[in-house]
Amino acid sequence: MITRRTFLHAAPAAQSARPTLNLWAFSDAHVGTDKRNGRESLVEAIGHAESDFDWEIALDMGDQSGGQAVPQDDEGEEVVRQFQALKKHRREDIYNVCGNHDRSGLDEPKNWWWRKWVDPLGENTKFSQVDPRRRKYKTEGTWERYSFRVGNILFLMMSDINEPSQKIGRGTLRGNPGGVVTGETFAWWKKMVESNRDKIIVSAHHYMLKNTTVASGEWEGMRKDENGNWKAHYHGYFPQGSPKGASYLYWVDSKPDAQAFEKYLEANPGAIAMWLGGHTHTNPDDTYGGKSHIETRWGVHFMNVSALSANHGRANIPMSRVLTIQGNQVRVRCYLHTSKHAPQGWYPKVERTLTLAKAFQR
Repeated sequence: MITRRTFLHAAPAAQSARPTLNLWAFSDAHVGTDKRNGRESLVEAIGHAESDFDWEIALDMGDQSGGQAVPQDDEGEEVVRQFQALKKHRREDIYNVCGNHDRSGLDEPKNWWWRKWVDPLGENTKFSQVDPRRRKYKTEGTWERYSFRVGNILFLMMSDINEPSQKIGRGTLRGNPGGVVTGETFAWWKKMVESNRDKIIVSAHHYMLKNTTVASGEWEGMRKDENGNWKAHYHGYFPQGSPKGASYLYWVDSKPDAQAFEKYLEANPGAIAMWLGGHTHTNPDDTYGGKSHIETRWGVHFMNVSALSANHGRANIPMSRVLTIQGNQVRVRCYLHTSKHAPQGWYPKVERTLTLAKAFQR
């Protein structure tokens, strides 16, 4: 009898010797929100990930916190507790970036909560339990922007921060969406891209770039009511924030709607292989704005891996992606963590195969 698991692990002998990387990509666990609704979003997802598919490393695109106010220590402790559900993998096999809900208040130390409890560089091991010595693939950089390498794949990990030019924001404006990186982070990204042209480059940020994947255009995080006024939909509507750009990386070097990354990639098509993000929670078949979760533009594959949360948002279907990179092919599968949209497990309707310009090598 051929079971689903037998099928997943079976491979032709001719292919077995080829270097392969299995990568689990997820985002938006919103641990506190689901916990208040009787669900452990990380525990459930980790259970599926360790029983139903193989992976070597995982990328977390942010929003571990579910708070609308700024996150606090109790939720940080819960995030760490839920990561302890890992049995077959180390906590250090997961590489994280900060999302907008993980930001701290404008008058608090910069991203203190995320740096204390999620802590990708292992600077606060006492609290986060992340020990950098246990990383199979070592990180280089800062909590705000860091890199690591797996063979000839270079991962560029960039965290979301508060926009320093705004006088009100995270906390007062709750989630206050509209992605932010500093000019220093963009300059670092550009330098890393241009000095590693021989690598397969994967960029990761909580937000997608403008007009790349589902609902990533201007005002596409919102809807209009019967009177023609904007209201919240995928994201909260805060007129004092940046609702126009609530669904994409909006601020770079304090410039609104900067499109710094977009302009660079347009002028240098294929400079990176993939851009992975999350932030916009939806269902795997959604194409709002004429875009799906996986699109190719400027020679780059863009992928919104969507959310693990079932309760934080209006249109959540808990799901994640598994990328199998072999040669110059990337098989992208969608895993549904509940049966709300379709039976829990693989959702083959949206499976994709992407082509890279270079072959993966260990």
